[in-house]
Amino acid sequence: MAEKPSNLNGAYYGPSVPPPKRYYRHKGSDDEGCGCLLSFLFNLILVSALAVLVFWLIFHPNKVKFHVTDASLTQFNLNTNNSTTLLYYNLSVNITIRNPNEKIGIYYDSIEAKAYFEDQRFGSATLTPFYQGHKNTTVLSPVFKGQQVVVLGADELSKLNSEKSAAGVFDIEVKLYLGIRFKVGTVNTWRVKPKIRCELKVPLSSNGTSPVGFDTTECHIDFDF
Repeated sequence: MAEKPSNLNGAYYGPSVPPPKRYYRHKGSDDEGCGCLLSFLFNLILVSALAVLVFWLIFHPNKVKFHVTDASLTQFNLNTNNSTTLLYYNLSVNITIRNPNEKIGIYYDSIEAKAYFEDQRFGSATLTPFYQGHKNTTVLSPVFKGQQVVVLGADELSKLNSEKSAAGVFDIEVKLYLGIRFKVGTVNTWRVKPKIRCELKVPLSSNGTSPVGFDTTECHIDFDF
């Protein structure tokens, strides 16, 4: 057995305490993580681009076309009462939608038609959703009828009166706001929201007749993804 120290009055030192460990962050690990993320994003973009290219090469999608084939305007006049200007209108249009694709169908989930004169909306109509198959033509027939408060400046009033007194042909714009999905085989795409703009010259008719006929008009498509 070890003997106890005989001199208990002297100073006694225990075992030395090691210094605390210091931890250092290696910048290389952060750089490596950032590089891996950039590489992943680059590969993802590359794969997506290749998928779109393959889709295009296989299916050769053709542009869906919108035409206004007929428009009838039987009422379009202003009435001012107590400083309030009301536009009375009765407008009906036929819009054909042609899907020329052989392998792509289209779901029209939402359809809203709006009519404008001088950038002011005076009528709207909500149409029934539908599915359009391959190489199919569908006709939409929105009707705008009623009265609407409008605020027209001197130039707009002058133009309306001039168009009414001359040939009786009005510059009216009809827009379709759509929510659609494409169907390729059994796969449905995400929803896109195209806006269809149809700039029309519509003759005002009385008793169902008009001295000027309506010319079929192609509409323009703007996509909002």
